[in-house]
Amino acid sequence: MSAKIPVTIITGFLGSGKTTLIRQLLQNAGGRRIAVIVNEFGDVGIDGELLQSCCDRAAGIWELTNGCLCCTVQDEFLPTMQTLLARRQQIDHIVIETSGLALPKPLVMAFRWPEVRHAATVDGVVTVVDGLALAAGQVSADLEALFAQKAADPSLQHEDTPLEELFNDQLACADLVILSKADQLAPDQVDHLITELRRQLPPRIKLLAAQQGQVPADLLLGFNAAVEENLGQRPSHHDFEEEHDHDAEIQAVCLELGTWDLQRLRQSLERLLQVPDIYRIKGFAAIEGKPMRLVVQGVGQRLDSFYDRPWQAAESRQTRLVVIGRQLNPQELLSHFG
Repeated sequence: MSAKIPVTIITGFLGSGKTTLIRQLLQNAGGRRIAVIVNEFGDVGIDGELLQSCCDRAAGIWELTNGCLCCTVQDEFLPTMQTLLARRQQIDHIVIETSGLALPKPLVMAFRWPEVRHAATVDGVVTVVDGLALAAGQVSADLEALFAQKAADPSLQHEDTPLEELFNDQLACADLVILSKADQLAPDQVDHLITELRRQLPPRIKLLAAQQGQVPADLLLGFNAAVEENLGQRPSHHDFEEEHDHDAEIQAVCLELGTWDLQRLRQSLERLLQVPDIYRIKGFAAIEGKPMRLVVQGVGQRLDSFYDRPWQAAESRQTRLVVIGRQLNPQELLSHFG
């Protein structure tokens, strides 16, 4: 029997830079045939399409649309893995991007299942930490996102700091911690954050700062950690708790908005990000007079955009956005785009 397929799990809060990291990995894979499982929240495959568009060498991108991987693996993760394992001769490595609400350890434990463990092993866990948020004294981009994470995970409903517990769990399960967005911080801020993170990490965990997800593939892959066999070395606040289930109030709404003037669109999106129950906006926009598709990503008070490729002839040229939040009303969302 051929060797097990190595699997890298990439975790971190919403907006920390996980998708950017994977895009860079696919663009600089060094000939590796990489399959990607994207834990997509929403009915439009925004992250999956972004990843697919950046590299044709990926062995396959599998979007899980029904919630956090760590609590839905019995529904979709197992058949997805079985499909990939049936193609094991075509795949050198599998990368899984977890939801921003995910606890990494339950997902790792799924690799102990008999249907999976004979053919795949967790090569390593990579935790992406939002450098800008951490510099501001937070573990995620904004307080509303933090409250969303708390509401979404009943196992974190404690009187102390549950989000810090989740953050610590993500750190403790890692083989590599990446401090993202280092280019948006002063050098002394980066040094300070690295020092503070190092104090929280056992010596076995590697730590580095990165910008634009630019981390060499040889650093991300090849830990050979067999994580599922050594979970005792990765303590968690939730080791003795029941499996969690996410709050149904958190939802994703898809908006189709036609073609827009760039300035008007930015103003509308900035207004929308001020709504307390909106945690993230992402999607593609059709801009008047521009042949390129605009990628839009908003989290907290930050709105980022860039042109990624020309619109294809067979595509419907229109703006499609996914808004993630709590108790969303589509008509109220549309009212912000007057």
